[in-house]
Amino acid sequence: MALSLYVDTARWRAHQKSVIDQFPGLVPVCKGNGYGFGHERLCEEAARFGTDMLAVGTTYEAARIKDWFGGDLLVLTPFRRGEEPVPLPDRVVRSVSSVDGVYALVGARVVIECMSSMKRHGITEEELGQLHAAIEDVRLEGFALHLPLDRTDGSDAVEEVIAWMDRLRAARLPLGTMFVSHLRADELARLQQQFPQTRFRARIGTRLWLGDHEATEYRGAVLDVTRVAKGDRFGYRQQKAASDGWLVVVAGGTSHGVGLEAPKALHGVMPRAKGVARAGLATVNRNLSPFVWAGKQRWFAEPPHMQVSILFVPADAQEPKVGDELVAHLRHTTTQFDRLVDH
Repeated sequence: MALSLYVDTARWRAHQKSVIDQFPGLVPVCKGNGYGFGHERLCEEAARFGTDMLAVGTTYEAARIKDWFGGDLLVLTPFRRGEEPVPLPDRVVRSVSSVDGVYALVGARVVIECMSSMKRHGITEEELGQLHAAIEDVRLEGFALHLPLDRTDGSDAVEEVIAWMDRLRAARLPLGTMFVSHLRADELARLQQQFPQTRFRARIGTRLWLGDHEATEYRGAVLDVTRVAKGDRFGYRQQKAASDGWLVVVAGGTSHGVGLEAPKALHGVMPRAKGVARAGLATVNRNLSPFVWAGKQRWFAEPPHMQVSILFVPADAQEPKVGDELVAHLRHTTTQFDRLVDH
């Protein structure tokens, strides 16, 4: 009995192809938990559609993934002098976001990150003049821009990239390849048309692997069902059942990521009101689970355990049976499955 990730493989791969067709030279991103699929599976998919480069999050991920993917590996986390050395093959390309970092990577293959409106990390315009000497001792693979997802100020992503292209050109730096993140296909095409001598390569993870929500589904298997009457005590904390119904033990607990949620940016009155309502219910131990039964998301009977969750299903609903599977609305990037089922 397991928490399973079901993948409609044909549909999933058709979506992958549609993204690859829109973004020539795409660099797939495989970081974190492998977007819910795991590193090994995404390496298999990347090799299947023939990419020459895979982007990973850290040097530690690169050390694991190098045995599963034979092409170049681009480490997205920028190099920092003094970081723990990790043995890596020559096909690993390091991101660098400082002049000092470039100087420290003599002989290495590097991509230099430019400071975008994200303001996360990157070389600034004022530092470009110092790069001429620094890049003499590295193998420069290109420059990169990591752009924001939302532009609430009405600014244009393409114009931001163009501005950086102009700065790099004015500084007489090589413009062979520019790696970009969070551009639409039409925006990338505009840039490629305006700068035909530069190869623009989109680094894409979420849109590639998770862009078709109907291609994947998590399901938790029912392990036990126990009838309870109103007032019966149950669970670790011996709470009382609020009404007649069933306690349903389902595969999927905190070790899988169930009950763990990344903070979300809320826009608009209604999402904020729902957030306040959920927080209010949580203060009286009412937490909605991600598991669905008989068309409704069901409440946790108590906080999820390490490998299972206990749900409360009221008596007016259909009784679940051991072996049934409950669909679970889980975030891929925070979930670890027990098994992956292609179908």
